[in-house]
Amino acid sequence: MLAIGIDPGTAICGYGVVEAVGSRLRAITYGAIRTSPVLSAAERLQIIYQELDVLFKEYQPDTVGVEQLFFNKNVTTAMAVGQARGVILLAIAQNNLSLAEFTPLQVKQSVVGYGKATKEQVIYMTQRLLSLVDKPKPDDVADALAIAICSIHSSRSSKMWSVKP
Repeated sequence: MLAIGIDPGTAICGYGVVEAVGSRLRAITYGAIRTSPVLSAAERLQIIYQELDVLFKEYQPDTVGVEQLFFNKNVTTAMAVGQARGVILLAIAQNNLSLAEFTPLQVKQSVVGYGKATKEQVIYMTQRLLSLVDKPKPDDVADALAIAICSIHSSRSSKMWSVKP
């Protein structure tokens, strides 16, 4: 199974491609789509869409996990992340891919086993689960890899519960 996790953002949109073979997880590639603040919002969103479209076509994942929006006190930031999420969801739909959405609590629970885990704990477990030598950076990339891991765990659970005797 191949999953892509995405941590939405307009300045930095993290992504991680993770493969599961049996019980082993392996990071195929990961990184961040970065956009310049000197560009218009429309141009930044277009870059995110285009780069994700290329990523989806290249890897053709079984599922794409995206972090759900959570309440943010900074309305401007929340709006920008919401716009990025919309473009991400469009790219997923345009590529006819399966979408899984997760709250930060669900991702932490899946990766660390504790829904109120710290960011450092999530990064540590992500690094260990994927046998990465270095910590994935920036945090948006680590989050995206954790979302991909959560997508794989969720997909496995769904299959397990859908099996009929």
